[in-house]
Amino acid sequence: MNRATICLLFAFVGLAQEPVQVIVTAEGRHGHTAPEVGRGDVQVLEGKDRLSVADWVPLAGARADLQLCILIDDSAGSLGPQLEDIRAFVRSQDPATAVAIGYMRNGTTVFAQPFTKDREAAAKSVRLPLSSFGANASPYFALEDLIQKWPPSGARREAIMLSDGIDRYGGSDPQNPYVLSAIEKTQRAGIVVYSIYVSGVGHFSHSLWSVTIGQSFLSELSERTGGESYTQGFQTPISLTPYLDEIEHRLHSQYRLSFVPKAGTKPGMLRFRLHTELPNVDLATQEQVYVP
Repeated sequence: MNRATICLLFAFVGLAQEPVQVIVTAEGRHGHTAPEVGRGDVQVLEGKDRLSVADWVPLAGARADLQLCILIDDSAGSLGPQLEDIRAFVRSQDPATAVAIGYMRNGTTVFAQPFTKDREAAAKSVRLPLSSFGANASPYFALEDLIQKWPPSGARREAIMLSDGIDRYGGSDPQNPYVLSAIEKTQRAGIVVYSIYVSGVGHFSHSLWSVTIGQSFLSELSERTGGESYTQGFQTPISLTPYLDEIEHRLHSQYRLSFVPKAGTKPGMLRFRLHTELPNVDLATQEQVYVP
């Protein structure tokens, strides 16, 4: 092998990219149940360029790799009637799933129960929120704090936020820097976030404008991390069970996608999109992934 060939080989190796991973949820359209999606049914696009799919793993029967955190806003109003819905959802989880119960308080996440596979212990740790004005500086501060406290592992990581979504620091600017920061850090950590709107306490929670903006922030957070946002008007839902059942269905309709960025891609956040030719199917995932 001559020197020129060796130089070209090292140049190629230097430009080669390691695969990156994201969680993808297959959603059926118009009430249809999503069919099984195969590796050949998925296209990954960066702009007009098609990227190489390195792996596509169904997760319906692989619940052992799931870590699920239920994050409750401590400034939420009364959740008494809904607590048993949450406990029943926790008890219904696969025995191999690790569940944590956290409360958003003063911009931090306080665990009532760290990640455990003891479903009964997790269910018993669910309590009423403090329902105190100022108990939560910003739900997005608390989410970032959760990311820092989440134990590192190769497990699938998903969170369910119960909050009014109102940021009492960043206000109602659509380009709220705290919301955008939380979204990017959540994408970088590969955490899928579902959100359920529950009304809070204090003046902002009675402002139609603030409530609308809060719901918009929650929707943006969930959509851009591959999750889903749920609301029932401007009040706490009478029952959380329909939404929790929908989340459970989504957990059983997920895949782990590995794909290879283009050679020479710089470290940082990479925007991409997914496409499939399968009828009546949408593929939901985070809009950006971190390339080391």
